[in-house]
Amino acid sequence: MRLPLAGWLAVAALAVIAAALSNMGDLRWWRVAASVVVLVVPLVGGWWLGRLPVRVVDEDGEVWLHVDDARLPMSAVASVEVLERVAYSDAIGVAQHPLAFVVQRPWLSRGVRIVLDDPEDPTPYWIVSSRSPERLREALTAPQPSRV
Repeated sequence: MRLPLAGWLAVAALAVIAAALSNMGDLRWWRVAASVVVLVVPLVGGWWLGRLPVRVVDEDGEVWLHVDDARLPMSAVASVEVLERVAYSDAIGVAQHPLAFVVQRPWLSRGVRIVLDDPEDPTPYWIVSSRSPERLREALTAPQPSRV
């Protein structure tokens, strides 16, 4: 879910312009310090927005989906479907279930819907943004070797 190159260029350009405008050529220490802060904050913000890891992990014979701090066991999953641009937009829009778990970034236009089959969990499905939702679906639905 990292910020694309165009996003980094836009953030860097805005940070440089804002830093230059906050200084206005005055080199007193507090203005230079403010310019450095104004330059660094958007860059840290861009990194923070794109830091969210999405991993499929095998833990003690059980496959889990990790999205940042959230964890989902694959034993609770009924189906996984790839959402292309229009279906993804509809899924995260007003038609979305209010209890759905959604992790999305505005610069990603595709993702997966993971429908849950757990009667004790009120969450009907997860929607997760992805640059390559096909690979994520394959990782989630790949047959796992049985452990005896």
